[in-house]
Parts: sequence; C-alpha cells; structure tokens
Amino acid sequence: MAAGRARRLLGSLWIALLLGQPDPAGAAARSGSQSLLTGSLVRTFTPLYFLVEPTDVLSVRGASVVMNCSAYCETAPKIEWKKDGTFLNLVSDDRRQLLPDGSLLINSVVHSKHNKPDEGYYQCVATVESLGTIVSRTAKLTVAGLPRFSSQPEASSVPKGSSAILNCEVNADLAPFVRWEQDRQPVLLDERVYKLPSGALIVSNATDTDGGLYRCVIESGGTPKYSDEAELKVLPDPEEPQDLMFVRQPSSLTKLTGQSAVFPCVAVGFPVPYIRWTRNEEELITEGSGRFLLLAGGSLEISEVTEQDAGTYTCIADSGNDTIEAQAELTVQVPPEFLKRPANIYAHESMDIVFECEVTGKPTPTVKWVKNGDMVIPSDYFKIIKEHNLQVLGLVKSDEGFYQCIAENDVGNAQAGAQLIILDLAPATTGPLPSAPRDVVATLVSTRFIRLTWRTPVSDPQGDNLTYSIFYTKEGINRERVENTSRPGETQVMIQNLMPETVYVFRVVAQNKHGPGESSAPLKVATQPEVQLPGPAPNIRASATSPTSVTVTWETPLSGNGEIQNYKLYYMEKGQDTEQDVDVAGLSYTINGLKKYTEYSFRVVAYNKHGPGVSTQDVVVRTLSDVPSAPPQNLTLEVRNSKSIMLHWQPPPAGTHSGQITGYKIRYRKVSRKSDVTESIGGTQLYQLIEGLERGTEYSFRVAALTVNGTGPATDWVSAETFESDLDETRVPEVPSSLHVRPLVTSIVVSWTPPENQNIVVRGYAIGYGIGSPHAQTIKVDYKQRYYTIENLDPSSHYVITLKAFNNVGEGIPLYESAVTRPHSDTSEVDLFVINAPYTPVPDPSPMMPPVGVQASILSHDTIRITWADNSLPKNQKITDARYYTVRWKTNIPANTKYKTANATTLSYLVTGLKPNTLYEFSVMVTKGRRSSTWSMTAHGTTFELVPTSPPKDVTVVSKEGKPRTIIVNWQPPSEANGKITGYIIYYSTDVNAEIHDWVIEPVVGNRLTHQIQELTLDTPYYFKIQARNSKGMGPMSEAVQFRTPKAESSDKMPNDQASGSAGKGSRPVDIGADYKPPLGGSNSPHGSPTSPLDSNMLLVIIVSVGVITIVIVVIVAVFCTRRTTSHQKKKRAACKSVNGSHKYKGNSKDVKPPDLWIHHERLELKPIDKSPDPNPIMTDTPIPRNSQDITPVDNSMDSNIHQRRNSYRGHESEDSMSTLAGRRGMRPKMMMPFDSQPPQQSVRNTPSTDTMPASSSQTCADHQDLESTTGSYLANAQEEDSAQNLPTAHVRPSHPLKSFAVPAVPPAGSAYDPALPSTPLLTQQAPAHPVHSVKTASIGTLGRTRPPMPVVVPSAPDVQETTRMLEDSESNYEPDELTKEMAHLEGLMKDLNAITTA
Repeated sequence: MAAGRARRLLGSLWIALLLGQPDPAGAAARSGSQSLLTGSLVRTFTPLYFLVEPTDVLSVRGASVVMNCSAYCETAPKIEWKKDGTFLNLVSDDRRQLLPDGSLLINSVVHSKHNKPDEGYYQCVATVESLGTIVSRTAKLTVAGLPRFSSQPEASSVPKGSSAILNCEVNADLAPFVRWEQDRQPVLLDERVYKLPSGALIVSNATDTDGGLYRCVIESGGTPKYSDEAELKVLPDPEEPQDLMFVRQPSSLTKLTGQSAVFPCVAVGFPVPYIRWTRNEEELITEGSGRFLLLAGGSLEISEVTEQDAGTYTCIADSGNDTIEAQAELTVQVPPEFLKRPANIYAHESMDIVFECEVTGKPTPTVKWVKNGDMVIPSDYFKIIKEHNLQVLGLVKSDEGFYQCIAENDVGNAQAGAQLIILDLAPATTGPLPSAPRDVVATLVSTRFIRLTWRTPVSDPQGDNLTYSIFYTKEGINRERVENTSRPGETQVMIQNLMPETVYVFRVVAQNKHGPGESSAPLKVATQPEVQLPGPAPNIRASATSPTSVTVTWETPLSGNGEIQNYKLYYMEKGQDTEQDVDVAGLSYTINGLKKYTEYSFRVVAYNKHGPGVSTQDVVVRTLSDVPSAPPQNLTLEVRNSKSIMLHWQPPPAGTHSGQITGYKIRYRKVSRKSDVTESIGGTQLYQLIEGLERGTEYSFRVAALTVNGTGPATDWVSAETFESDLDETRVPEVPSSLHVRPLVTSIVVSWTPPENQNIVVRGYAIGYGIGSPHAQTIKVDYKQRYYTIENLDPSSHYVITLKAFNNVGEGIPLYESAVTRPHSDTSEVDLFVINAPYTPVPDPSPMMPPVGVQASILSHDTIRITWADNSLPKNQKITDARYYTVRWKTNIPANTKYKTANATTLSYLVTGLKPNTLYEFSVMVTKGRRSSTWSMTAHGTTFELVPTSPPKDVTVVSKEGKPRTIIVNWQPPSEANGKITGYIIYYSTDVNAEIHDWVIEPVVGNRLTHQIQELTLDTPYYFKIQARNSKGMGPMSEAVQFRTPKAESSDKMPNDQASGSAGKGSRPVDIGADYKPPLGGSNSPHGSPTSPLDSNMLLVIIVSVGVITIVIVVIVAVFCTRRTTSHQKKKRAACKSVNGSHKYKGNSKDVKPPDLWIHHERLELKPIDKSPDPNPIMTDTPIPRNSQDITPVDNSMDSNIHQRRNSYRGHESEDSMSTLAGRRGMRPKMMMPFDSQPPQQSVRNTPSTDTMPASSSQTCADHQDLESTTGSYLANAQEEDSAQNLPTAHVRPSHPLKSFAVPAVPPAGSAYDPALPSTPLLTQQAPAHPVHSVKTASIGTLGRTRPPMPVVVPSAPDVQETTRMLEDSESNYEPDELTKEMAHLEGLMKDLNAITTA
C-alpha cells in the first residue's frame, strides 16, 4: 500500500516538475499552494465557519434564555449543543429546544439550591457529513441566585451640601437588578445621585429634598424584594469645622478590556472636601476626558477600560484644612485574541505540514488543538512547536478535516480554524518508468541525521534527468514521511531531525517525465546514541519573589560539544503530573502566574545544535504566602446554654489557603444591634466557645482565616439564639417515663420516653441487658435517641433489660423490663420500622419531621456536598429559629464501619476527608430544642478516583524454568488503588541509582499481575520497580527488588537454582548431618556452577560408589554387633537370675513384640531404643544391652564424640524442649497423644548434661539405678532435644508409685541411627535429608530399623517375660512384698489402659 501511495505522490511530483512548479514538500507549508493542484484530483476548500457564537449570559430563575449560534456551509450543517462537555439530547427535552438558525432556547430557567440543571458551560457544534466538524467558543450561563440582602440601608443624617451613602449589598449577579425608592417612589439618578455597581446609593451635595425614607428593590423576575426602609435626614450646615473622613473608600478592581470600572470615593467633613484623583502618582485629568468621569461624591468612572489603564489609583480628599488619601489597584485582564489565525492547507500523503496560530491575552492564554471536534493529543507525529503551532508529520488520509486552535484564559476563550485537504494523485502518463535505484546505503549515520547515497537505476544508467524521493519511517510505524532531492541527477540526501538510538526504514523511488518508478528494497538504519549534548546546567537556584512568581537562575553547562543555543525551563506543581516549559535565552527567568503558597519543582535543559542535553536535578521552592482567598467552610452554631454558643467550622477549601493558617478571627454581634461588633482571635482549632452572652438573645457570627499576611474573607453571617433559661445539672435525671421492649428471634427492640421532669439535663441513656440479669452488657446512647435494637442475642432466652438516664452528675433511677426472644422456628414478619411496631411509643409527643430530598453531590476525590430540604420550614426554606441538623455518613467497606456525624445550621454540609473511589451513604436529622426527628432517607455518592497513593506490593522476581535469560515478575495491586487499575509499568535497570528516565520500561495491562521479561544478560544483577496507574494518573513506585540472572544457560538446572536445598536467597538449608562433607568440585553458588557435563557425570559415579560401599560396611557392622549383643545379653540374664528369676524370649526374627515397658522406681520415662540400619521393619530377638559394658568398640567412638561435642551444644534447647520438660515434671497424670508434624530441616543436636557418662565395665543389672540417677538430667535434656528436633512422643503418667510407663517410639521414615548404642542416653541422630511428614510414635527395641509412621497404641498388660524384662531396671534391693504390690498395681494399670484403648 505504501508503494502504491508513493507512486501516486511521485506522479504528482512529476507533473509538477513538467510545469515548472516547486516540489510538494516545499509547498506543503504554504496555504493554498497552487503547485499541489497541478496533476492532482483537485478539490477546493469548503467554507465551514460560525456566523454567530454563543456569549456569556446572566439570567434569572423562570426567565427564557437564548444561546445564539449560527454556522455557514454550502451544505447546511447539523447543529448540536454540548453542556459541560456532554452532548444535550434535545429531542426528548420539553424545556430546551433547537431554533432553526441553530440557537438554543431554554424556556423557564430552573434554578434552586438543590437543582441547577441549566447553569453551566455551553458549546455549539456544527457538523457536515463527509467534511468535518467545528466547535464554537464556550459560553457560560449564570443564573442569579435568590434575592437576598447581605446588608440593608440604615438610618443616617447628612449636613446640607455634604454627601451620604446608603448601603444595599446583594450578590454580585443580582446587582444589575437593584433600584432605589424614596418615599416609595423611584429615585431618579443624575450627576448628583448615583447608584454604584454594588447597589449602594450615593447622594452628593445634599439638599432638603433628599430627606425621606429610602429602600432598595431587587427586581429579578417574579415578585420584587424590598429592603428595610431607612430615613435620611438632611441637617443644616454645621457652624464649626468637622474632621475630614471617608465614608466609602475605593477598593481594588479587576476588569476586562472594554468594560467600565467605578472607584467609589465619598468623604465628609466641614468645609466640604474637594475630591481629585491620581494614577500611578500622576494627576488624572477628568475634565474634558472622554473616558474618565468624576461622579457624584467624587467617585471615578473609567469607561471602555484598556490595558494601559491598569495601575494604582489614589483618591485625595482636600477640605482646605486637612487632606486624606485612599488607594486602590486596577487590574486589567484581556480575553484571548488571535494575532495569527490558522490557514487552509493543501497537502499530499507522507508530507509534513504546520498550522500556525499566534494568540495574546492576559493572563497568558493556553492553546489546545481540536480536529473535527476532538482534542489533538501531542505525539511523535502531532507536535506543538513554537508554543502554539501544530505540526503534523507524515500525513495520512485520515488526517484530513477541520483543525481549530482554541485559546483560553481565566476571562474568556476564542477559536479559529482551518481546513486540511489531502489531495488524490493523478495517474501517471504512458511511457517507460525507471527501475529501482541500486545500492542504497547510509554513508553517514549520526544521532539525529543520516546521509543516504545510491546508484542510478539499471533502466537509466546516466540518470541526469531523474529525480528521487526518499520515504522513511520509524520501524513499526505506519506513517511514512518523504524527502525529495533538490535537483535532477542528485544521488544523495541528508535526512535530519531524527531521534537518537532509533531504527528507521528507508526506501528510494526514482521518477522521470512519465512518473515514479519502482521502489528500492527497504533499508534499516539505527541512529547513534546521543553523545554530543550539553551536560546539566550547574548551580540552578529558585527563589520565590512574590506569592505568584518564582525566579530561577543557573550557570552555563561545563560539558557539551557545541555552543549553547538556548535553554528550556521546565516547571511543575508538586503533586501534579503535567509539566510545563518555557524557552529561555539567558541564564535566569521569572515565571509568573503561579499558585500562592504552593510548591513547584524546576529543572533546566540546555540545547545546542545537536538537541537537548542532560537535565538538571529538580529544585523545589514554595511561592510566598498571602491572605486566604476564600472564607472558612460549613460554619455551624450550637447553643450550649443561656450564655454560650459553640462555633464549629472547616478550613477554607484546599488551594485557597495561600499560606499556613495561623488562626481564625471570629466576629459576632447582636442581630438587633448590627453596629456593635465584637472580635475574638483564636488558634488553629476549628471550634470556639463564645461565652458571656445574654439570655434569650439572637447573635450573628462570622469567621475569617488568618495567615501571617493578614485576614482573608469572612463567611456569611450565621445566627443563633441563646436559651431563655438553663437546665439543671446539679442532680441526676429522674427515671424515664416509659420503657417498652419488643423481642425478635436474635434481637430486642427497646423504646422509651424521656423523664417527665425535663428541666434536668439528660446527657444520654444507659441500657443494660443480660440473661437473667441486666448487668451483663451495658450500652450508652445519645440523649436524642428514643429507641435501640439489641442484637446478637440467643433465641428462646429470657433477658432482663434496664434503662437509666444519666448526665455529668451520674446515672438516675433505673427502669426494668424483661423479654423472651422468639424461637428459631418463629417466622412471623419482623417490623422494619420500629416506630410503627406495637407497644412502641412515639419518641416525642410532637416529633420533628425528618429532612427530605437529601442529595449527595460529588465535588472531588475526598469531598461530597450534602443538601436537603426541610418541610417544617416556610416555602423560602429560611431558618429563623435555633434548629440544627445532624449529618451522618458511612461506607460499607469494611462492613463494620461506624457512622461519622457532624452538625450544620444550614441546609447543606460539605463532607471532607473521604476515601477516593468509595461509595458512601448519607442521612440527615433535624433537632430543635429538645425535639429531634428520625433519620431521613439515605442518599448515596461515590467519590471520584485519585491517583494510586501506594505502590504495588509483594513484588517478586523469579527465573523461568529452562530459560535463564527470561524472568517472571509477580506482584499484587496497591493497597490504596483509589480507583480501577488500568495498567502497570515495570521499570528495570542494572544500576539502582540511575535516573528513572534511564530505566527500561515494560507496560502491562491492568488486569494482569505477572509479566515475563526476556533476553536479559546472564550473571547480571537487575533491579525492578513497578508503578500502577488508574484513570487519574500514575501512583508511586515500589521499592527496588534485586535479582541476579544465572551464570550460564543450563537446561538441567532449575530456574536460578532457587529450588535447590543448599542455595537460593531466602531458602532454608536442608540438614545434611554433622559429618557431611561437600563433594569435590561442588559449588555452593546460588546461581549454579560452570562445571562441564563430564565432571558432573564423574561426580555422580563417585557419589553412587561411596554410597554402595557405605551401605555394605553398615550391614557388616550391624551383623557383628548383633552377635556380640546376643552373647552379652545371655551373660546378663545368667547373672541376674538369682534375684529376678529366669526369663525366656519367645519371639524370633519374624515376630513383632509388644512394646517395651521399662519400669523404674524413681521415674518411668520414654526411652527411644536404638535401631539397626536394616530397613526391614521386623522385630529382632537380639537382647537389649543394659549397661555401658554392652557397647561395642564402634559405640565407644561415638561416645567419645558425644563428650567432645557436649559443651558446644549447651544452651541451645528450644522453647518446645523446655515446655516438654516442664510437662514431664508435672505431678498430675497426663496423656500426650502424637500428632503429625514435619521435622525441621536442621541437624539434630545432642544436649548432654553436666554429668558424665558412667564408664565402668563391671556393672551388673543391679547397677542400673545408679546409672539412671547419674544421667537423669542428661536423659531429660536428651529427650528434650528429641522432642524439639524430631516429633512429639506420647507420654502416659499415672500417679502410681511406679510414676509412669512409656510406649517406645517408631522413628520417622528415613531416620538413620548408629547401631548398638546404649538405650539410656539419647545419642546423636541424623535428621532426614528431606522433609518427611510423619507421626513420631513409640519405638520398638530394634537396632537401627526404620519403620513407616504409625500411631501410638497403648498396649495391653505384658506377659511374664516382658514384665520380667521391665523389672530388670528396678532397684536390686526391692523386697518381694514390694515387688508383688508393684506388679499388682502395674497389672491393674495395664487393664485400665487396655480398656481405654479398646473403647
């Protein structure tokens, strides 16, 4: 497709060359260039523009408004309207309709405190099918509020010939509708009597006819509203001089060019003063001037204000005896005006064009571009250059349409548009076309330009008459740009303004008189990285010079090749994500128009001929503070008693503080005496208790915020009336007058009425309840509450309930009631509204009606305005009594969130401090005196989204199995997403300290929590950060996570070796025994070893060989030890036969013996019996050695090993070990059953006691008691170690004199024990080399045999042979009677345990 488009374009160029016209690329920037029309399918520009655009309108409620709009086109355009950026549906609207000329008619404007559907910003949209769309300027429709007087005329007197002023302050939008009456007749205005724009009336050079009753009238449609009447008395001339003073001084004004400005200035005194004016300390000539006029009393009017009129105006009053002055500033603002409008442009595809637009205005306008009604978003191919111009690179057909430059500032907006036509190319003429150019190469490649050369086509070796077009684009981009050679026969071109380190695709097309030929093969060339750019400018400093300006200075960069051409200063408000910039030629710049007391960051980038250099570090500075620009919010009054009123308020809105709030100024006065104002200055707290007031008196209050610069604007006056008398709080309240209960299945509804004596203060009610007693639970509720639901009760239960009123003195007399909750099977309907339930009294004899029409208007991510109406107020909804409203709100996430409440004295409240993107529910109740309403119907509102305020969490990085160059990044969403996550950005770099714009980024869609990154470098540490974004912007980045890629690509290794037991960050090493030695050539590197495959195979052969030899040796030793042990056991039985009688062992190698029971006079403990390495879990008939004499030489080495390691392991018993020991020392019988557990992956430690191991070789079976007592502590420690390092063992401790018996334990699978060890001490054991889930049970007396896990089985009574074996451990000096008793006890115990086991 690109080749076909190139052919058409080259055909146009060929025809243009034949006609001697300039090439299209040069003509593209010139509007209506005729060269493009030649050889093209000509289309003319179609005019589409607005004849009339809407203007700002001020209207009143109930009036009709027309927003004018008319557009012209040869084909009648379709007119639509937008309000606040959204298209209006006028088809189904019965109040708003489209007039034939395109204007918008709004019948009967609707406007109230809670509903303002018509007020807003309107825009007219004109569309012609298959041509394009244009939008008009934006016009604001303002609806004047309800007529209210903020101040009214007051009675005054004026000496004859002097001046007087009568105040009548109304809302600024109502001022044009104010007129005056004298004695109920309209006042005729002239040079002597003048009405100020604010509504006040000035009477100068007073005469007797000026005396009378004055009132001002607001006529804004509907019934006129009259102020109070005030009498103006005209007094005779004073006989003595009077002091000179101003009764009205000029105040600073901000006006638009073309408007009129009036500076009021009225001074009184005797002799009557003369008024004159200066501007910027120069005398202002008012006589004979067409625009400066001296009005009644000396006020100054400036008509048709211009920018030159801005300055400081001074009113000077001179009475001959004295002179006084007053100053005011005039600020002139200018709406945007176009110095250069965009022009229509013809162009071909692949060309570059520029729409020019130059604007002026004050404040400086911002410019945005719109194409066919849609915003143009800057990109690599749509660029804003020279501040306001729009450049479009590499045109495509879809770029055709209408482009509009829209300029906007604080005082207005304007638009100007132009049409872009993409011409279709005429087909080429018949004749031979050139073949493709040959050998296209890049002979010079730099960071921002490339030189291409080629050879002439084969079809035309001379090529003197050929011209060439070079098409190029970024790799992967559809838009193709074109550059043409400057003269025929030239076979090279320089392509400039490229991006560094970017791959471009080039192709060359030759053309002759017949048209363009074939295209060369695409050539990919990558530009070089930027190396010739300036370094950062040193010593950048920023200092605030005013509340709205900052001066930034810096020095010339120390590095960089080439002369610095200019600098670009970037600045951004802290917390925002939109950076602005300005071009600077010098080494300093002052930025104006900033926000007051706001932090900004600044950085500077130097430019040379190669482009932008390295940016400086950001410097942060805060603009200076100023007085607050807005009053505090939500001023509410709460009457505490007859002499005090509590004020609550909220700070001014965010962004209007203009500094640090240092306090608040409170002004209050009696409503009956407005001139007597009292001031009180408090701290930064948001409340103030005003005391010392008069009883039964109405007071008005207003609050203003303070900064170090002064006092900001104050709130409107808010009134409240103190109580006539105070309630008594010297005693506790009386008993509530009634108490009723309504039981449900799992709850009881309690309702009550207050005490009959309402002259005692009640602060609240205490509700006690419980089954059979009211003292189990106590709940306290507010004094305004009249019912409560006790929840989470048991069904079919008898509850006693008590109710007491309380105040600060204490609780009153209780009132009792009882109720039985309903059974579960009771399906009777539950009353949803407690007030209507039977036996529930009305909360108050005359309850207040709840507020209605509660609405929640979302203002921001943390603010919602709640408005409502009160049907108990007059129709005008004016509050004249001391009622107040309580607003409550909550969110259901989490479910147990409690309500928050706030009080208000107006019909709205601004709820702040909410969570972003969260649904809240709101309700309102009204309280008047001691009466309250129920809560209103709820309103819901969801706060706006906010940028995420926390980073993604749980960021982990792992290698992908089998692909060491690929890693997988996993994470979880941010805890504070503040909205729907629309995407993530993964940053990674090998330098954790690099600037963030130097990190590589990987975007990820918002519904994914994992991402693969490929083609990383082996054995390299990488750092990863993740940033989440939602519709509002980007959140903070996570902390950097480090990950090192593996050393080599090895398919037989797990990813990063993280699964290996001996390596990997954060993994716990697997126990490999105390005697483990790493194999030769092994590597502990967590990233694998570069061992060759041959070495690995050899290592495997060695390990297998050593393992086989070890097993053979262990089997031989086990057989040898078994035979020796058998001979020792026979000798032992013969030696002990005289005391204990003869014994026989019936079992053979195939019999499974019942568990061993070792009985000891002092202590009966579980003794793990040594096990043989034979893996067959079958009992052996080899006798168990009873003393140290039976230990084989192999065991002696182990014994010495125990002594060597004894001290090294002291003090390492675990807490589990200690708890096991404590359990063993308990005196009460206890049974501890086994449970599944996983042995820890660490070596089993011996924890011997300080006692030494007996070494005597001549001990008999009677010496075993001494051995037991000597090694008692060692045994306890050893068994503690066993419990800590292996698995719990069952212990049964009866209270019989035999103390206890033990069930031998079966070892965990995989355990290996050294053979032929004595059973008394617990010797060294090796934990399994891999985790095994097993149940530790009693061990049978086998030598080193491994058994599968099995549960503990409590044995039946032992046979005679086993009993005799157990008695071998008893003391040798037992008497026969004692032994008989012991045996009898033991047999009884065995029977009991057998019965327990059977059960």
